[in-house]
Amino acid sequence: MSTNRRDFLKISAGVAAGTAAAGVGGEAVAQAKGGAPALKLNPEKGAKLRVLRWKRFVQGDEDQYMKNVAAFTKATGVEVRVDNESWEDVRPKAAVAANVGSGPDIILGTFDDPNLYPDKLLDVTDVANYLGAKYGGWYDVCKQYLFQKNRWIALPLGCAGNCLVYRESHVKAAGFSGVPKDMDGFLALCKALKAKGTPPGFALGNATGDGNSWTHWLVWSFGGKMVDAKNNVVINSPETIKALEYAAELYKTFAPGTLSWLDPNNNKAFLDGQISLTANGISVYYAAKTSSDPKIKALADDIQHANMPIGPVGRATELNLFFNQMIFKYTKYPQAAKAFLQFMMEKEQYEVWQQQAIGYVTQPLKAYESNPIWTVDPKHTPYRDAMKVMQAHGYAGTMGYSSAQTMADFVMVNMVAEAASGSKSPKEAAERAEKRAQRYYKV
Repeated sequence: MSTNRRDFLKISAGVAAGTAAAGVGGEAVAQAKGGAPALKLNPEKGAKLRVLRWKRFVQGDEDQYMKNVAAFTKATGVEVRVDNESWEDVRPKAAVAANVGSGPDIILGTFDDPNLYPDKLLDVTDVANYLGAKYGGWYDVCKQYLFQKNRWIALPLGCAGNCLVYRESHVKAAGFSGVPKDMDGFLALCKALKAKGTPPGFALGNATGDGNSWTHWLVWSFGGKMVDAKNNVVINSPETIKALEYAAELYKTFAPGTLSWLDPNNNKAFLDGQISLTANGISVYYAAKTSSDPKIKALADDIQHANMPIGPVGRATELNLFFNQMIFKYTKYPQAAKAFLQFMMEKEQYEVWQQQAIGYVTQPLKAYESNPIWTVDPKHTPYRDAMKVMQAHGYAGTMGYSSAQTMADFVMVNMVAEAASGSKSPKEAAERAEKRAQRYYKV
């Protein structure tokens, strides 16, 4: 049953009022449901924490996150400093912290970066098991990313769901009632939009979120993959070549400049009216709804979302920007750090954080599927199952150092960009990607 806006606001108010109620800190004990073991964490006396996280694309995300931080401090007495960096800057700073043994106690990272330095991270199995037991379990992809050698090396935070964001009026003007669910129909739509002067545009620069998400989806949808189940590099395949040939046709419909686009660029191009269709999180819609510029605010009614088309493999092949939470072993306050992560993931904090960001982060715990944010506005709903349907970027192999390095080096994105733009033939692009990936998978 859907939740109307009035009910949603009542629920949000109730959740916000109860934010500090989750039992974390001091001698407090948080009891899991169904008789599951409780988790008792006692922050160290005088504990102070430093958290590094990625800069928000949605203001409500950052605002509510900081309110939750303040609630944690009030409940535990633990001071928490939060610094914000771009996605591209968090990764190298986390690597430096791991190598030198000092820096933030907690870092909110992306994809499987924890696999680059698992021995430098605090075991958070107790927190992960507690939360999983209490909130319906973690989606399978969470374990693929962060469970290594029988322990959780970091805690899932969720993912930024990636959907097609489009101008409904422009799609209709191009002769379509919506976004086709097949690849041929999707290409036909993009060609029609280009012909109408309202082109699509997808990020092809080294964009951690948008570039990785749509290029992996494209290659996977045709049956291509970086590695097989035994971690053998198999990207140079007939299936990949077909995907790259499709990418070359699709690129002809794009607005100029997409080869250099990073994660903010397609948001800006869409809101500026330069493009009518892109792959993005819900941040474009959020920006339109909350804009003080009447012209941008007027776009909100025309914005629609759709899940990515299904390719020849016949199933969803989506990659979404996976978020993790790492605690480094060098922290002086491990109990406080684990208590912080537990507190932030409890329902009283997590669901209201999702609500204030209108679903920008999709939950990693199954119980939060029922959060009314997903039904209060039908435009939110396509993002609800992002964690449920996504594949890990190391598909079809196992995650680890090799998958993390291949992702960090943008091997998939660069391959698609080279073939799409014509700087290399599909075969040449696939061969180069194969050689680059082999450097990491031979380690």
